[in-house]
Amino acid sequence: MAEPQLDVKKPSGEHKQGDSNQQLPTDPGDNAKTADTCPELVLKVRIQSHKENDFIEVELDRQELSYQNLLQVSCYELGINPEQVEKIRKLPNTLLRKDKDILRLQDFQEVELILMKNGSSELAEYTPSLLEKPCYNSNAAKMTY
Repeated sequence: MAEPQLDVKKPSGEHKQGDSNQQLPTDPGDNAKTADTCPELVLKVRIQSHKENDFIEVELDRQELSYQNLLQVSCYELGINPEQVEKIRKLPNTLLRKDKDILRLQDFQEVELILMKNGSSELAEYTPSLLEKPCYNSNAAKMTY
Protein backbone atom coordinates (compact mmCIF):
# COMPACT_ATOMS: atom_id res chain seq x y z
CA MET A 1 0.00 0.00 0.00
CA ALA A 2 2.95 2.28 0.46
CA GLU A 3 3.70 2.11 -3.25
CA PRO A 4 0.32 3.52 -4.32
CA GLN A 5 0.89 6.38 -1.89
CA LEU A 6 4.15 7.14 -3.70
CA ASP A 7 2.26 7.10 -6.99
CA VAL A 8 -0.24 9.50 -5.47
CA LYS A 9 2.61 11.82 -4.57
CA LYS A 10 3.89 11.87 -8.19
CA PRO A 11 1.42 14.59 -9.15
CA SER A 12 3.69 16.82 -7.09
CA GLY A 13 6.17 16.12 -9.89
CA GLU A 14 3.65 17.70 -12.19
CA HIS A 15 3.92 20.74 -10.00
CA LYS A 16 7.63 20.76 -10.83
CA GLN A 17 6.73 20.65 -14.49
CA GLY A 18 4.52 23.63 -13.85
CA ASP A 19 7.56 25.35 -12.41
CA SER A 20 9.52 24.52 -15.54
CA ASN A 21 6.70 26.05 -17.58
CA GLN A 22 7.19 29.19 -15.57
CA GLN A 23 10.82 29.13 -16.69
CA LEU A 24 9.88 28.96 -20.37
CA PRO A 25 9.66 32.73 -20.76
CA THR A 26 13.31 32.95 -19.70
CA ASP A 27 14.37 30.20 -22.14
CA PRO A 28 14.19 32.46 -25.23
CA GLY A 29 16.56 34.84 -23.49
CA ASP A 30 18.83 31.93 -22.70
CA ASN A 31 18.69 30.84 -26.33
CA ALA A 32 19.66 34.33 -27.44
CA LYS A 33 22.63 34.21 -25.09
CA THR A 34 23.72 30.84 -26.45
CA ALA A 35 23.44 32.18 -30.01
CA ASP A 36 25.78 35.01 -29.04
CA THR A 37 28.21 32.61 -27.42
CA CYS A 38 28.01 30.07 -30.24
CA PRO A 39 31.59 29.13 -31.13
CA GLU A 40 31.08 29.79 -34.85
CA LEU A 41 29.92 32.75 -36.92
CA VAL A 42 28.12 31.64 -40.09
CA LEU A 43 28.37 33.98 -43.08
CA LYS A 44 26.98 33.73 -46.58
CA VAL A 45 29.85 34.32 -49.02
CA ARG A 46 30.09 34.59 -52.79
CA ILE A 47 32.34 35.92 -55.52
CA GLN A 48 31.13 39.06 -57.26
CA SER A 49 29.90 37.95 -60.65
CA HIS A 50 27.36 39.03 -63.22
CA LYS A 51 26.58 35.40 -64.07
CA GLU A 52 26.64 33.57 -60.73
CA ASN A 53 24.85 34.93 -57.65
CA ASP A 54 24.72 31.90 -55.33
CA PHE A 55 26.16 32.05 -51.82
CA ILE A 56 27.94 29.40 -49.79
CA GLU A 57 27.84 29.31 -46.00
CA VAL A 58 31.19 29.69 -44.27
CA GLU A 59 31.83 29.05 -40.57
CA LEU A 60 34.37 31.19 -38.73
CA ASP A 61 35.60 30.61 -35.18
CA ARG A 62 34.40 33.55 -33.09
CA GLN A 63 37.60 33.40 -31.05
CA GLU A 64 39.69 33.99 -34.18
CA LEU A 65 37.59 36.59 -36.02
CA SER A 66 39.80 38.80 -38.15
CA TYR A 67 39.94 40.21 -41.65
CA GLN A 68 42.72 37.77 -42.59
CA ASN A 69 40.82 34.78 -41.18
CA LEU A 70 37.68 35.72 -43.12
CA LEU A 71 39.76 36.12 -46.26
CA GLN A 72 41.61 32.80 -45.82
CA VAL A 73 38.55 30.69 -44.97
CA SER A 74 36.37 32.26 -47.69
CA CYS A 75 39.01 31.79 -50.35
CA TYR A 76 39.62 28.20 -49.31
CA GLU A 77 35.90 27.39 -49.42
CA LEU A 78 35.44 29.12 -52.80
CA GLY A 79 38.61 27.61 -54.27
CA ILE A 80 40.36 30.87 -55.08
CA ASN A 81 43.71 32.41 -54.18
CA PRO A 82 43.55 35.16 -51.49
CA GLU A 83 45.90 37.26 -53.61
CA GLN A 84 43.14 37.51 -56.23
CA VAL A 85 40.82 39.34 -53.82
CA GLU A 86 40.82 43.10 -54.14
CA LYS A 87 38.05 43.93 -51.63
CA ILE A 88 35.53 42.30 -49.30
CA ARG A 89 32.05 43.80 -49.29
CA LYS A 90 29.22 43.28 -46.82
CA LEU A 91 26.12 43.45 -48.97
CA PRO A 92 24.52 45.62 -50.07
CA ASN A 93 27.21 48.30 -50.09
CA THR A 94 29.69 48.29 -47.19
CA LEU A 95 33.40 47.59 -47.62
CA LEU A 96 35.02 45.55 -44.87
CA ARG A 97 38.51 46.92 -44.22
CA LYS A 98 39.69 45.89 -40.77
CA ASP A 99 39.26 43.42 -37.92
CA LYS A 100 36.80 45.71 -36.14
CA ASP A 101 34.47 45.54 -39.15
CA ILE A 102 34.60 41.74 -39.06
CA LEU A 103 33.80 41.64 -35.32
CA ARG A 104 30.53 43.49 -36.01
CA LEU A 105 29.28 40.85 -38.45
CA GLN A 106 26.29 38.75 -37.40
CA ASP A 107 25.18 35.26 -38.39
CA PHE A 108 24.02 34.79 -41.99
CA GLN A 109 25.07 38.21 -43.23
CA GLU A 110 25.96 38.30 -46.92
CA VAL A 111 29.57 38.97 -47.90
CA GLU A 112 30.98 39.31 -51.40
CA LEU A 113 34.59 38.95 -52.54
CA ILE A 114 35.60 41.35 -55.29
CA LEU A 115 38.38 39.89 -57.40
CA MET A 116 41.17 41.69 -59.23
CA LYS A 117 41.21 41.13 -62.97
CA ASN A 118 44.39 41.19 -65.04
CA GLY A 119 46.36 42.91 -62.28
CA SER A 120 44.45 46.17 -62.51
CA SER A 121 40.83 46.22 -61.49
CA GLU A 122 40.34 49.76 -62.84
CA LEU A 123 41.37 48.71 -66.32
CA ALA A 124 39.33 45.53 -66.15
CA GLU A 125 36.18 47.47 -65.27
CA TYR A 126 36.34 49.34 -68.57
CA THR A 127 37.45 46.39 -70.71
CA PRO A 128 34.45 45.06 -72.62
CA SER A 129 33.74 41.34 -72.53
CA LEU A 130 34.02 39.15 -75.62
CA LEU A 131 30.29 39.46 -76.13
CA GLU A 132 30.53 43.26 -76.22
CA LYS A 133 33.56 43.44 -78.56
CA PRO A 134 32.87 43.55 -82.26
CA CYS A 135 34.53 40.75 -84.20
CA TYR A 136 37.40 42.56 -85.87
CA ASN A 137 40.55 41.04 -87.28
CA SER A 138 43.19 43.72 -87.82
CA ASN A 139 45.25 41.44 -90.10
CA ALA A 140 42.24 40.85 -92.33
CA ALA A 141 41.67 44.59 -92.55
CA LYS A 142 45.20 45.09 -93.93
CA MET A 143 44.79 42.52 -96.66
CA THR A 144 44.26 43.73 -100.17
CA TYR A 145 42.50 41.86 -102.90
